[in-house]
Amino acid sequence: MKTVAVFFGGRSNEREISVITGIYCFNLLKERYRVLPVYLLPEGGFLLMENILGVRDFCRAQENGFKGCREVVLVRGGYAYAKRPRKRIPIDCALNCCHGGMGEGGVLSALLEWFAIPSASPDMPTSALFLDKSLSKSALLGMGVPVLPSFTVREGEFAEGGWKQQAASLGYPVIVKPSKLGSSVGISVAESEEELEKALTLAFRLDASALVEKYLTGKRDLNIAAYRTGGRIVLSPIEEVFSASRILTFGEKYEGTGERSHKLPADLPQETAQTISELITRVYAQMNMRGVVRADFLLSREGEVYFNELNTVPGTLAAYLFGESLTEERALLEALIEEGMRPRAEREVFDTGVLSAPVFGAKSFKRPAHAP
Repeated sequence: MKTVAVFFGGRSNEREISVITGIYCFNLLKERYRVLPVYLLPEGGFLLMENILGVRDFCRAQENGFKGCREVVLVRGGYAYAKRPRKRIPIDCALNCCHGGMGEGGVLSALLEWFAIPSASPDMPTSALFLDKSLSKSALLGMGVPVLPSFTVREGEFAEGGWKQQAASLGYPVIVKPSKLGSSVGISVAESEEELEKALTLAFRLDASALVEKYLTGKRDLNIAAYRTGGRIVLSPIEEVFSASRILTFGEKYEGTGERSHKLPADLPQETAQTISELITRVYAQMNMRGVVRADFLLSREGEVYFNELNTVPGTLAAYLFGESLTEERALLEALIEEGMRPRAEREVFDTGVLSAPVFGAKSFKRPAHAP
């Protein structure tokens, strides 16, 4: 039986949502694989939580200071118990369920690659790029993908006030988003300069920069997910999400508040649906992605499609978009794991020989003749 490590938690405002996603994936995968639930402590380090079967189990363990959970460290090709680091236990594939923070932002992906642990999730460059809304805007523009006009305000620039003229040029209303947060945390709509100042102040409590974007009145919110298997890109149906608010709030997403609802598949003109499918396919292919991602689009009243953002670790890994039953959702996760375990070509790493050059003698360092 293959061993799959499911990573969740981390230092993030979305940590609790990550716990839900991680436990969900653990329970769906455990029938076919030996699954290791690995919790990323907010203060750093990894805990192996072998007796965690549900969210209540996690909460009880947390209240008891995680007694009985063993600290582990990553080693080449697997993990080891922190108290017995020389005994390596192989990991056949890792699955990243960390929302936000360094877990989704590429740090975990880089660690897995460094320790030669196969991963079923997006790699470090993709993760880092799309966690930062400001950077991803630039990348999407470079690929010719339609996005709404926007600008970025850094915390250190706030007092200078240059954002006031930029916002006036953009035109109100605007939407303010902390650059590296998700799940609607810290997002505000501003109708005036005064409201924008308050929105930026809130954003800087949570992040060091904020994206200020033109707000589309009367927009439609559309989602689509994609993953790769056997060399082909598979797309989900397009989902439309409805909200009683001007933005889809955290409470509507996760707490059952408000009147949030959705329609799957969305009722769209064929041309619009085709445009969205082509855009997500192009971005996924050009970025050479792996794993499942969810792209969020905006549709204006005039029928214009805008790429909003891309989530490299979407809630429940967007499994619900690929099927209504647990069997279908399990099939998606298993497809991700099998793709993650596919052998990847290793590239040659060679020595340049420069350290053997006469100028770097063992007894002394000699300055090259051409050096100043």
